[in-house]
Parts: sequence; C-alpha cells; structure tokens
Amino acid sequence: MGYNLLKGKKGIIFGALDERSIAWRTALRCHEEGAELVLTNAPVAMRMGEINKLADMVNAPVIPCDVSSNEDVTNLITKSMEHFGGGVDFILHSIGMSINVRKGKHYTEIDYGFNAKSLDISAMSLHRVLATAMKMEAINDWGSVVALSYIAAQRVFPDYNEMADAKALLESVSRSFGYHYGVKKHVRINTISQSPVRTTAGSGVKGFDGFVEYAEKMSPLGNASADDCANYIVMMFSDMSRMVTMQNLFHDGGFSFTGVTEAVINKM
Repeated sequence: MGYNLLKGKKGIIFGALDERSIAWRTALRCHEEGAELVLTNAPVAMRMGEINKLADMVNAPVIPCDVSSNEDVTNLITKSMEHFGGGVDFILHSIGMSINVRKGKHYTEIDYGFNAKSLDISAMSLHRVLATAMKMEAINDWGSVVALSYIAAQRVFPDYNEMADAKALLESVSRSFGYHYGVKKHVRINTISQSPVRTTAGSGVKGFDGFVEYAEKMSPLGNASADDCANYIVMMFSDMSRMVTMQNLFHDGGFSFTGVTEAVINKM
C-alpha cells in the first residue's frame, strides 16, 4: 500500500541486481509511493542480473554506468536529467565490490591494487557521483542521498575483510560531502547501516550465513529485511526527513546497541 510519500519526486537507483537486492526492493517501493525512476548498474552486473525485468515493473529506463569512470557517471546524470526534464530529488547508492574477497585473499594479505579498486567502487564512487551531480546542478534543493553501509565500519567482523574499510570510507564521504552539499543546496546525505541480508552480493562474503544467524539472535527485533530497509529508505527520500543529514543510521533491529542476549548465551 502506498501513501504518496514520493509523489512528484524523481530519483536514480544504483545497484539493483535481482529481486533479492535492497536496491530492487527499494525501486519497487519508490514506484509504489509515486516516484519516477532511472535504474543503473555496471555493465557486467547488468549482464548477470535481471534489471530489465525491474525496469518494466517500474516503468524506468536503464542507463549503464561504471561508477569508477568519470565519463560514465557524467553520461548517467546527463541522460537522467534529459529523461526527467530537470534535476533529481533522490539517489540510492547501493554499490559494493571486493576483488580480494572474490579471490579469497585474507585481510592481512590483500592485494593493494585490488584494494584500491575495491575502495574506488565501493566508497569513492559516492564522492564521484556527488561531485558530478553538484557540478551539473543535478540534485534539486532539499534532495536526499542514501548509501548502504554495514556495522563492520565500526566493529571488527574478521571475514568481512576489506569491505569494512570500504564502508568506513563510505560513511566518511557521506559526512564530509553532506556538509558541503547541505550548505550549497540543502541536499542531505546519509548512510544506512543495515542488518545482514541474504542478497547475491552479500552471499559472497565468507561465513555470511553465520553473520545472519548471529545478528538474528543478537537483535531484539530480529534482522531487518530488504523490504524493511526499502521502507526506511523511502522515508529518508521523503520530506519527512528534511532535517536529517550526515548521519549513519542503524537499521538493524537493535543489534548495534545490544551487548548480549539470552538467545546468544543459550546458544553458547
């Protein structure tokens, strides 16, 4: 059921791969709430996923974009503004990639060339998108940008590997750019630290099922689902969150502030 929270708003959704992904669920909810969308993903991800199916469901064009390329990001924003006939009101950054994780390299033995690529795609891509958007005046006044993070940015999860560093950098970019974009255009920029979700991307992390089970037992409300996260993102895109910016918002059923639970003690 929709509430027209995003009626008349226009936005870009990065990272929808398949129906399990948070970006996919968010695109559906934004559409239900009255938003017009542009969908984008890396060319290789588009070949692996089903983004064209989603595009039909939400009546949105799909524009390929390699976020490590200045030219691709500029092309995406240019074509999005042409499609909408003006600026956008929101952007979802749902992007993460680790070559070291894919290659099975331990954190203490990472390849630094791979690491630079991972940080560029997973974190600095947010900076690239925001810098390009600011230069092109692509985000309307009081717009909202949300990037997806994880609590490994603050706490050690050994098998999360270099993605923990990437998420920490992502949150820093969000805070720093949030200041500059807030002063210039009242654009708010936040990260959401979500519960572990069994997505195609998340399943690539070693021991991910253990992450999910542990978080479920450690969270008073249980893990937040992809659909729960989509609802939260919709709220952050709406005018209901106009004064929230530069925050890392935990959306994890209470996991982030729970020391221990009876369920975990009983398990041990």
